Amino acid sequence: MPTSNFHQISDVVELIVAADPRSILDVGVGFGKYGVLAREYLELLDGRAVYGDWRRRIDGVEIFPGYLTGLHETVYDQIIVGDGAKILPGLGGQDYDLVLLIDVIEHFDRPTGDEILRQSLRVGRNVIVSTPLGFFTQEGYDNPNEQHRSFWSRRDLRSTGHPSFFLPETHALLGFIGRDSARVRARVLRLDRRLKRSMAVLVRPLRTVRRLLSLTPRNQGPP
Repeated sequence: MPTSNFHQISDVVELIVAADPRSILDVGVGFGKYGVLAREYLELLDGRAVYGDWRRRIDGVEIFPGYLTGLHETVYDQIIVGDGAKILPGLGGQDYDLVLLIDVIEHFDRPTGDEILRQSLRVGRNVIVSTPLGFFTQEGYDNPNEQHRSFWSRRDLRSTGHPSFFLPETHALLGFIGRDSARVRARVLRLDRRLKRSMAVLVRPLRTVRRLLSLTPRNQGPP
């Protein structure tokens, strides 16, 4: 399934724009939406607004070639087909300003996922990582690599020892790890945005209350 949680799209894009990378490596490109969004909001809103005059490098890694289409050829500078766990160690250190691990790391067992995270921080100056808030199996797709094999917490992702911060957990665990964490955090967690995100945290319990109320039999009154 070459897709991911749509609720986190705006947060991921905000982190990308705040980081303002000149080069990106998107590991597990899937449908390619984060390549598209990074290309659009980093290239067309930088003051030039010249379509096609791309000045940022956006590369990708995809293990399942069946996901790749003409869209990827248009958006990405290069797509490396293969297992990210094997490809990342062969890349040069600090080749990229930003590495994207969006709904990827849970598809590997813990030791492999730890190594992918370590290699991503070697290859990239910063890493954006998102992963589900709980473990669930994901099977039955044409791509056997879609199966979930691990669960990750904040503590797990902080174990890298690199500076990091996490956005309030509403639909996924979403964190920014790397050398520019303090700068990016200051941009995305200003006071006005903190208030907005604090309100967003209430979304899940409010939805639960609404669902419970909808299941409560209503008093229909006398016949």
